[in-house]
Amino acid sequence: MKAFAHPLRMAMYTYLSDHGAATSTMLAQHLGESTGQTSYHLRQLEKHGLVEEDFGRGTGRERWWKPISFTIRRHVVEPDGATSEQLGILMGHHLQDRFEKLRAWLGHDEDETPEWREASVDTTSTAQLTAAQARALSRELMEVVERHTAAAEDGERGDTARRFRVYVSAFPLPD
Repeated sequence: MKAFAHPLRMAMYTYLSDHGAATSTMLAQHLGESTGQTSYHLRQLEKHGLVEEDFGRGTGRERWWKPISFTIRRHVVEPDGATSEQLGILMGHHLQDRFEKLRAWLGHDEDETPEWREASVDTTSTAQLTAAQARALSRELMEVVERHTAAAEDGERGDTARRFRVYVSAFPLPD
């Protein structure tokens, strides 16, 4: 978490997640940083398994980087002073990014084709569940997301393919 809870690294990872593979030069231009800074931070992200080189792209010294998906399971993180602060930074960044992406989509979805509007969903559902039922629901949702994203990585991408974001939040409401 410490390696990721750095403003520039989070911004770089967000850019890669949103746009796909990029070079350190592309990241530097987008984020207003030097290529030395972005190169260094890409190597740190790589060291901690958050990005990897996209060997199918680039020539010679031009290295392309792509994000590696990961999940932060809050129940696994040991609560102590350092990790609590880093987790707070990560979650704050994640929530802000999520809010901005949803607001942008919902503010411009009328500009999209009917095909993409029909392929998208924004919904809320509330039910009385036991912890076991909630675990089963969460596990099944993640299995569906992982199955479809893995199939997309392995499958054919046509001219109409776009980056597609899935948010899944499942949590108990306060009493």
